Amino acid sequence: MPIVDNISFDLTFIWAFLIAFAVLVYVILDGFDLGLGILFATERERGDRDIIMNTVAPVWDGNETWLVLGGGGLLAAFPLAYALILPALYAPLIAMLLALIFRGVAFEFRWRTTRWRGVWDIAFIGGSTMASFAQGVALGALLQGIEIDQTGRAYAGGWWDWLTPFSITVGLGVVVGYMLLGATWLVMKTGGELQDRMRTRAWFYGIATVGFIIVVSLWTPFLQEGYYARWFSGWGIPLAGLVGLSVIALALLMFRALHVHRHDYWPFFLALAMFALCFVGLGVSMFPYIVPVEVTIWEAAAPRNAQVFMLIGASILIPIILAYTAYAYWVFRGKIDADTGYH
Repeated sequence: MPIVDNISFDLTFIWAFLIAFAVLVYVILDGFDLGLGILFATERERGDRDIIMNTVAPVWDGNETWLVLGGGGLLAAFPLAYALILPALYAPLIAMLLALIFRGVAFEFRWRTTRWRGVWDIAFIGGSTMASFAQGVALGALLQGIEIDQTGRAYAGGWWDWLTPFSITVGLGVVVGYMLLGATWLVMKTGGELQDRMRTRAWFYGIATVGFIIVVSLWTPFLQEGYYARWFSGWGIPLAGLVGLSVIALALLMFRALHVHRHDYWPFFLALAMFALCFVGLGVSMFPYIVPVEVTIWEAAAPRNAQVFMLIGASILIPIILAYTAYAYWVFRGKIDADTGYH
């Protein structure tokens, strides 16, 4: 293989990894953030709601950076995939963006008014729930496949192709999973009665999350022949077993950390590890396709010169974003002070 082809191959793979990394970081960081918004509905006391919001108020907007990076990177590095995926998922993605806007506005406005505080609380709860559900629906719709025309360069499906029992199931699973992340985050960041309630709820959310993981994992291989062949032939069989056992082991460790050892920090990090492992399993299922199972990452990739140019910028910006994110979480580490708060 010529040297140029090797370089092109490597750059395409690097960009696929960078976009996958950005999406994973977004899911990890904004997942618990959205989960807190959903859990808002379970708390009636204004003081508890203020504490919940204050645990994430200093860092929530930085979490959205990774969503922009993932979406912008997809457009720049894999323009064909962007052109095929966006028309197929317009409805859930537009719903997600509108929900995130309402949620972001609620973060600031609910502190500026007493009369309309309840309205902004509803906007915060509804925006968080809708954004979480829409993300899951979009993921499910992508996994089940996107219909493209014979040229392979245009979406050929209908407006409602994304709405299926599988995509709805994945959407509900993401909502419950984010609630688990939010509950374990509050176990880590709060104390007293609020922490005790979240420790108990995290147990139930954890069981429900594991249930959804099992259902989706058993359902996915039958969506596409490529998925079935990947997981149930050759090395896929022991790999599937390893991933499944690892998820169960992490779940058991999380439950043990919650109620046996009553750790504050470990439940959150173990829940994050479960999400990361599921994300790896998703990547194994899809690779090398970026539009399952129609278009590979190399078929959708931008020209090599464009990849090189963008990689120079990404190599500068991504470390800066990582450093800023790490610094922000470090500065606001520890338990939240209910008497002072962020606002």
